[in-house]
Amino acid sequence: MTYASERGVGARNEDYAAAAMDWAFVLDGATAAPGVDSGCRHDVRWLVERLGAALAWELSAARRPTLPDALAGAIERVRADHGGGCDLGNPDSPSATVAVARRAEDGAGVEYLVLADSAVLLPDPDGKVTVVCDDRLDHLPGGRPYSRELVSASRNVPGGFWVASTVAEAAHEAVTGSVRCEDPRFALLTDGCTRLAEYYGHPWSSVWEHLDEHGPDSLISWVRAEERRHGVPRGKRHDDATALYARP
Repeated sequence: MTYASERGVGARNEDYAAAAMDWAFVLDGATAAPGVDSGCRHDVRWLVERLGAALAWELSAARRPTLPDALAGAIERVRADHGGGCDLGNPDSPSATVAVARRAEDGAGVEYLVLADSAVLLPDPDGKVTVVCDDRLDHLPGGRPYSRELVSASRNVPGGFWVASTVAEAAHEAVTGSVRCEDPRFALLTDGCTRLAEYYGHPWSSVWEHLDEHGPDSLISWVRAEERRHGVPRGKRHDDATALYARP
């Protein structure tokens, strides 16, 4: 497995990636909006580092938990790490998106989990690519641009959208599934990379082919070139960007 991660315009890279022989994941910390009280004494980077370490521990367990159970266990561990000085009921507590893929025990398939706006890419036998995403954040009432109040009220509640934060139940609301295939390749992208398709209209098959032929570093360079050429319709001009590619 190979990956690349590059900071955007922020002071620190709030993405995170980890991998082992049969699993990998990426996290994308959600940057707090200016002036929002998170109720937490920790920043987003703290959250993604703790969540990443906890999720890696859960995925490495000999009992081989389901992906939702592994993520739920990781969230519970991070809740405990907060200590008593944080308001864990605050909906604006630091949070992250999650994309996980794990090869089947028999090697003939891939399991996946996606929570919020990162993505899993899986090649099809016919040369196309299946993109697994969680687009619930794109369908809040009234359409974009969203108010801070709407986003806060919609976070980690039924009918809204779900992220990895302080609510372990979110793990069981993730988009999950599995594919049976002989091709063990997959890719994981944070939204700093998915904008190639979502903002700039490149076919997902082209994104996959670029990763397969040139690797994650080159994919991020392509993202930056498009940002400089076309700007962005919303969000940061240069977001943190992480791409992970798994092949035999």
